[in-house]
Amino acid sequence: MASTMTVPQGGDAPVFYLKDEHPHPEGHSTQLGFWLYLMSDCLIFAILFAIYGVLGANYAAGPAPKDLFDLNLVAINTAMLLLSSITFGFAMLEMAKGKVAATQAWLAVTGLFGLAFLAIELYEFHHLISLGATPQRSAFLSSFFVLVGTHGLHVAFGLVWLTVLMVQVARHGLITANRRRLLCLSMFWHFLDVIWIGVFTFVYLMGMLR
Repeated sequence: MASTMTVPQGGDAPVFYLKDEHPHPEGHSTQLGFWLYLMSDCLIFAILFAIYGVLGANYAAGPAPKDLFDLNLVAINTAMLLLSSITFGFAMLEMAKGKVAATQAWLAVTGLFGLAFLAIELYEFHHLISLGATPQRSAFLSSFFVLVGTHGLHVAFGLVWLTVLMVQVARHGLITANRRRLLCLSMFWHFLDVIWIGVFTFVYLMGMLR
């Protein structure tokens, strides 16, 4: 980076001016920062999966996965999240075409699928607690509630983020900033989908085989 120096009259201190300053366009580092966040989130879930792997078989003479899990209900819940990921993809395709109304419609459908996922998960938690399968009952249940609950909390925050972005798009349209934000939310939502596939396989399916 080049600089020039100007010596003012009267013997005052020289003043430096920068020339050819490196440009910093708006949002140029957003994607990198968001990828760093996703990787840190990935580490959090990796730790939670590891904890469940260690504690998942410690039932303390309490109920085991076979006694608690309803795979039909979990399969429906999984379908809700997978469908929400697909509809989010449709929203991004409409965004690329510049169609505000269609983008908003697909985002709304995505939000409905996300709400259905959370409702089923809360119902499952309520059902387990009503059976006496509370987090303090055993190490298995503690690690289960922490892992699945952390994922559900991420989905809830994602829905709040989705709602805020829908308001922003309604007010300002598909401007560059909103496109960038929707892209980040899309990556976050698909990331949650991948994590849930791990939960479904590692926690529910493998749990039923124990």
